Amino acid sequence: MRTRRAHRYGAAAVLLALALCVPAPAAAAAPRDARTAAEDAGAELAARRAGAARLGFGPCPAAEELPGPVRCAVLRVPLDYARPGGPQISLTVSRVPASGRGSAVRQGSLVYNPGGPGASGTYFPLLGGRAAWSRIAAAYDLVGYAPRGVGRSAPLSCLDPDERPKGPTQVPAVPSPAYKRERLAAARAYARGCARHAGPALAHYTTLNNVRDLYVLRAALGERRLTFLGASYGTYLGAVYATRYPDHVRRMVFDSAVDPDPRRVWYLDNLAQAPAFERRWADFLAWTARHHSVYGLGATPGAVRAGYERVRAAVARDPAGGVVGTGELHAAYLQTAYYDEVWPERAAALAAFLRGDAGPLTRQAARDPRTAAEAENATAVYTAVLCNDAPWPADWATWDRDNTELARRAPFETWANAFLNLPCASWPVAGRQRPADVGAGPGRLPPTLIVAAERDGATPYPGALELQRRLGGGASLVTEEGAGTHGVTGGRNGCVDRRVERYLLTGTTPGWRVTCAPHPEPAPVSLDDRAASAPRGLLPPVV
Repeated sequence: MRTRRAHRYGAAAVLLALALCVPAPAAAAAPRDARTAAEDAGAELAARRAGAARLGFGPCPAAEELPGPVRCAVLRVPLDYARPGGPQISLTVSRVPASGRGSAVRQGSLVYNPGGPGASGTYFPLLGGRAAWSRIAAAYDLVGYAPRGVGRSAPLSCLDPDERPKGPTQVPAVPSPAYKRERLAAARAYARGCARHAGPALAHYTTLNNVRDLYVLRAALGERRLTFLGASYGTYLGAVYATRYPDHVRRMVFDSAVDPDPRRVWYLDNLAQAPAFERRWADFLAWTARHHSVYGLGATPGAVRAGYERVRAAVARDPAGGVVGTGELHAAYLQTAYYDEVWPERAAALAAFLRGDAGPLTRQAARDPRTAAEAENATAVYTAVLCNDAPWPADWATWDRDNTELARRAPFETWANAFLNLPCASWPVAGRQRPADVGAGPGRLPPTLIVAAERDGATPYPGALELQRRLGGGASLVTEEGAGTHGVTGGRNGCVDRRVERYLLTGTTPGWRVTCAPHPEPAPVSLDDRAASAPRGLLPPVV
């Protein structure tokens, strides 16, 4: 799931032309099991070749916008693993070598995937300069990459530049039958656009191929076993990898886990987000009400919600700054369900708007034309992977029934999420994948570590419990109680970070289930504080 807000199940990159050479024809006539066996054999061959050649790292291309300490390489992988000698695509890989600080002994490469699908992890090596990562960066080469379709890694697109959404957009709070028909037609057109742009290559953007790419990357880095940190969708990617290649797993951290139950991938997983986002939206309203003395938006969550609705009605009549309608407003405030760091500035923007100053809201919610290509690319990859991965209901009646019922108790995000995923109902790829049965693979995994926030909206907490159940007795779960920010590792919560660091450095897990107190809520900011109206540079959501 994901939308204008970036990645649902997940860094700047420049969209280049789709250049996949002549794509291999889809082998729809081959039985699925036979084709999968051929693809797996192709992955083994590609990994052997990559292991023999190894990656050559050098200065990063200017388009990657990565500073000097980061070095880049290109990994060549088959577009179609059933034809390992056929067309190849290039994946961008980034790395900063282990610093060795404090006489740390190098332990190999730590590969990161931020999720999405559709997010790039090429920025990851830069985190080594932060205090929360310093001891890990001393022992590991920090390795990021842009998965297939993302950024400059054989970029996928579904829209021509002049078709990209431009503000303001107006989205009804309760969709009428006519609006639903309009969105259904738009979803079908979007799916056709994906097929038009990608051609037969569209079928090869899948989780299983992302897993095979990760397997080849491991070999190209010279690692016999993979050390991996995946966030959001990256947890599903890592879990499928662990199921298929248990003998090539060293250590794995799963941060903000997607529910991997194959019966839930992906339609039911997306439905489950709506009530979880509703809870997080309620958390933001309650926090704002507790700081009524700062924002003046009301001393109860209901009063704050009413203020938001007044702003919504106002931008429906007259878009803020001429560019922020109800669509842009909703996308900006959906961020409150991902990150509590944005609560102060979002609350301040509402308060300022209701006092006659639309500037903060306009700056926070307006679409940025500089990132339009990146956002479109991310949405295309997200859509292709999720639609290819599993069967989706093909009849609109099912979508309408399920989401109408869900919206009665979780109106904040239900319909936006449904319309985002609706291209999957008419996806123009035959023979979609069967979701992997995570945890049912051969072999035994070494200890793994799952971290999750109890009130996460993007990846609801039951998904972490299901992942732990499937990974077995060696999987440890660390829960941040009472918190809901998406993405727990890396500087928010010292209790969590110490356990992740200890696991990555020693392989020791903290126990079957361990809890941490929530990280502190953000402090409110005064309406006179200039930071309240300044846009923030957040990493994109990862699921």
